[in-house]
Amino acid sequence: MGEKQNRPFQFSFNASLKVDFQGSRVISDGGLILVRELDERLGLEKLIEEHLRDSRQGLNKQFMLTDLLRQSVYSRLAGYEDLNDAERLAADPTFRLISSQRIWDRGAALTSTLHWFETELLTREENLIGLMALNRETLGQAESLDGSDRVVLDMDSSESPVHGEQEGSAYNGHFESVCYHPLFLFNSHGDCLAAKLRPGNVHSAEGWDELLLPEIERQRVEGKDVAFRADAAFAKPEVYEALEERGVEYAIRIPANESLEWEVAEILFRPPGRPSRKPLVRYKSFAYQAGSWTKPRRIVAKVEHHPGVLFPRVGFIVTNLSLPSRAVVRFYNKRGTAEQWIKEGKQATHWTRLSCHRFRANEARLQLSLLAYNLGNLWRRLVLPKRIDGWSLTSLQQRLVKTGGRLVKHARYYWLLLAEGHLHRRLFGQMLRRIYALPVPSG
Repeated sequence: MGEKQNRPFQFSFNASLKVDFQGSRVISDGGLILVRELDERLGLEKLIEEHLRDSRQGLNKQFMLTDLLRQSVYSRLAGYEDLNDAERLAADPTFRLISSQRIWDRGAALTSTLHWFETELLTREENLIGLMALNRETLGQAESLDGSDRVVLDMDSSESPVHGEQEGSAYNGHFESVCYHPLFLFNSHGDCLAAKLRPGNVHSAEGWDELLLPEIERQRVEGKDVAFRADAAFAKPEVYEALEERGVEYAIRIPANESLEWEVAEILFRPPGRPSRKPLVRYKSFAYQAGSWTKPRRIVAKVEHHPGVLFPRVGFIVTNLSLPSRAVVRFYNKRGTAEQWIKEGKQATHWTRLSCHRFRANEARLQLSLLAYNLGNLWRRLVLPKRIDGWSLTSLQQRLVKTGGRLVKHARYYWLLLAEGHLHRRLFGQMLRRIYALPVPSG
C-alpha cells in the first residue's frame, strides 16, 4: 500500500504525463540565496552574536539564534506575512540552506518556535536594543563604501492599522483609523536608519529627538555634514534650535498663517491677459519670527497659479540653507521619496502588519521587518546591475526572489538547480561578482 501511495500519478488524457510530489526538494524562493551571500559579506552573523543574548538552556537551543533571526527576516523579505507560512517554509530547502548547515537535512523552525523567538526572546530589553543596533551597524558596513562627505536625513511618520484591542493602539484623527503611529528615519539612499513604534494617538513628531539626534552625532563623528528635511508636523522651535546647535542644514515645511500670507501678498496676483497653459510659479525669501521663536529665521515661499484653478497654491519652508529660493524648494521636494520608501516597506516587508496583542512584541516585529527591508534595499543598491537598480522591492520579490528550483543532494555536496526566468545565469553571475567585490568587514 505504501509503495502505491509513493508512485507518480498518471493521467488518461496524456499517458506520457506523470505528476509527483517532492516538496522537500523543490524550492520557491531561490533568489534569497544571493541575499544570504550578501549578508555574509556584510558580517551579519558576527553582528547577531555581538548584539543579541540567548538565555535558552539544553534542548531549547536546538536552533541557533542566527538561524532563527535569518528565518524571521528572510521570510519577510520574501513577502510572507507574520508567521502564517512558517510551517510550509520550515520544509522549504531555501530556508534550510540560508541557515547553518546543521539543519540542512532536519528542516527550519516551526511556527511555535519562531513565535516564541519573536514575541518572548527578542522582546527582552537587551535584545530589543540589540536588534536596533544590529540594524544600524548592518547599514554601517555599507556606509563605508560611500565616499560622500554629506548625508541627507528624512523623517516621517506612518499609519499601522490594527484589528482588535491591541496594547497601545488608539484612534488617530489624521488617518481616521485605530492604529499604531510609527516614526521612520531614512538617508538619501533609502536605507531606514531607525524606526520607533508609538501609540496611535501621539503627535507625528513625538520622539523625534530619540531617533534624529543620535544619528546626527554618529554622522558628525564620521566627519560628514548633515542636512535634514521634514514636513510641517516637525515645524517646532525645539527642532530648529537642536539642528542649529549641531550645525545641521534643514528645510522644513511650515503651516501657513496670516502673517506669512501677508508677506507674499504682492506675488499672489495673476498677470493680466490670457492665462498661460503652464503653471505660473513665483518664489520669495524673507525673514520671519514667530511668537514662540527666539530669533528670526529664513522663510522661502512658493506660489503656484495653475490653469483652471481660481486660487493659487502657496507653500512655506523654514530653512537655514543659503541656496536660492528655487533650489531650496527643489531640495525640500525630494523628501517625497521618503514617503515612497515607507510605502515600499508596507508592501514588500509588511512592516505595518503588527498583529500581536503586546506592544513590546509588535516593537520587535517592526524591527525584524526593518532589517528585512534594509537587506532588500542594500541588495538593490549594492548588487543589482545599473539597468535594473531602480526596481522596487516588490519587483525584486516577484522577479528575483520568487525563483523556483530543485535541490539535489550528493554524497559530498548539494546541487541547487534554479529555473531560468527573470533570474538567469548571466544576471546571477553579475550579482555574485558584485557581492564578492564588496570589502570584507574589518574585525
